[in-house]
Parts: sequence; C-alpha cells; structure tokens
Amino acid sequence: MDKKLRTLALDVGYQKGRPVVNRVSMDLYPGEIIAIIGGNGAGKSTVLKTITGQLEKLSGDIRICNRREEELTEEALAKMVSMVTTERIHPELMSCYEVAAMGRYPYTGRLGILGEDDKGAVTDALRMVGASDIATEDFSKISDGQRQRIMLARAICQDTDILILDEPTSFLDVQFKLDILSVIKKLAKERKKAVIMSIHELEFVPAMADKVIGIFNRQVYQIGTPREILRGENLEIMYGMEKGSGSIMEEGLWQYAHSLERLICQK
Repeated sequence: MDKKLRTLALDVGYQKGRPVVNRVSMDLYPGEIIAIIGGNGAGKSTVLKTITGQLEKLSGDIRICNRREEELTEEALAKMVSMVTTERIHPELMSCYEVAAMGRYPYTGRLGILGEDDKGAVTDALRMVGASDIATEDFSKISDGQRQRIMLARAICQDTDILILDEPTSFLDVQFKLDILSVIKKLAKERKKAVIMSIHELEFVPAMADKVIGIFNRQVYQIGTPREILRGENLEIMYGMEKGSGSIMEEGLWQYAHSLERLICQK
C-alpha cells in the first residue's frame, strides 16, 4: 500500500531558532489515523503546520503522495492535503455554505465560481458533518461547535487524500466532540482518507487512533499502537505526572475505551 505521507528526520520550529521538535519520522497510509499526543507546548501544532507548509522545515524530508513537498506548487499541495485548526477565522458577511465552499478553491480557479460538481461536494460535506440546517446562517453568529463542523466540512469538500487536524475537539462540549470524531473516523475507514491529528483528550485516543506518536523533551518519545503508548510509565514521563499516578490514568483510559468507541462508531 502506498504511503500518503512520510517524514524522515524532520526538524521543526522557527527559522533561526532552536528546533521545537527534532527528527520526526513517520509513515501514514490510506485509511489510517495517527494521533499526536504530548503536553502543552510539546510542539504538536508545529509538526502539523510544517507538514502543511505553513511553517518552513528546519531540516529533514517530507514526502506527500510520494513526492517531495518542496517540489509541489501551492495549488498541487492544496489538492493533496487539507487542514483543520482551532484558529478562528473571521470572514466578513459570509454564510456557512460560503465558508465551507472555500475548500473548493484549488479547483475553481481565481474567480472562485462553483460548478455543479463543486456545489455537490459542498452540499455533501455539510450533510456529512450534520450542518445542512445552518448552511444559510451567518458564520460569525454560530456557536464554536457549529463553526468546527463548518471548518471540517471545508476540509472535506477540498477532497484531499490527507486530512490534518490540530486539536479538532478543543473547546467543544461532549456531544460536539463525539460528532466531530465520528465524522473523522468515517472519513478514514469509509473514504480511506489518511488522517493525522493532534489531540489532548487522551480518553478518545484508543477509540480513534491506529498509531500514536508521543512527543516529549523536543523529540518523538515513542511511536506505537494506543495500547503500547498509553501506558502508565509513558504518561508519567510525557505529562510530568507523579510516579504511580500514570497507572491510575491508564486504567481509566482503557476502562472507557470500548464504550467511547461504540458511541463514536454508532453515529
């Protein structure tokens, strides 16, 4: 199976500064979900923004669909990778439909005129995230949870092989979290999207991720399955917890893992 994303010895950070995270190496396949975890300020967002080209890499290699990222034009990259962040956008007088339709810009040209296929993609994306009923609403006047649905719809209708999500459930109530995660899981398992996401709610990781990347002390601490990574001793190190408290957290995570997976998958 062809890799959709590969990074090799990738150093990320800000130009002329010390790397935030060193030597990130990973492979991401179609239909796979990778979760990046680590404490606040560990560099999760920096890794994701570097992969999408928002930040310039310090060193190493990024390959998107078997092509070196620096060889891709902005338009070509936008047809391969879409991203959802927690950063708020402030469009002026735009409906939710219009914001979602921004995801079609790689295909519509400079004039941004939607064809029938584009309109169908936007409508399908809004339906998938459960936002058809707010399509005509002013984007600036809807709730945070509704905004996150629209931003996910924008990424879906961009129709890329790779979907990158930076803490997609932050600041949302439980129902919105479950809804968003359910859509992400369907995109991976039914549409074979390759998904990489940062997440700080560890309780959702076993239900979502095929692989987990743990970041600590400016480097990749461990890569493995949720069962391999979400162990008490690892949690204590990555999150600076007291000795012995990690095992309690580990027990709690796995106690609810199957219940959360059912809730996510039944939607």
